[in-house]
Amino acid sequence: MERFRDLSLKKVLGGSNRKIRDHQRRMLAARYELKRRLYKAIFQDINPPSRIRNKTMSKLSRSPRNSSETRVRNRCIYTGRFRSVYKLFRILRIVFRELASQGSLIGVNKSCW
Repeated sequence: MERFRDLSLKKVLGGSNRKIRDHQRRMLAARYELKRRLYKAIFQDINPPSRIRNKTMSKLSRSPRNSSETRVRNRCIYTGRFRSVYKLFRILRIVFRELASQGSLIGVNKSCW
């Protein structure tokens, strides 16, 4: 069943394995965000006993590695490239320029003087 879900993701995301992995990491990070923040807050707090802090640290370390927000990489949703990606649009600067020239981006127009 897992294989078929990956195939459907491949169709939706355009076939790039990098984009698929990034999408899966984003989904895992969103799913585990509250748990990870809670575990980190308990672990970093000095007041609880060390045994409770150690338990929360072990729970944090047992969570999936890809659920960490630092493993998510900003990638272009069209090309999958990770350099020079605008966060607001999640697209590459070159793709942004092409789409702005075509008028495909709402509220964005290429300046001319």
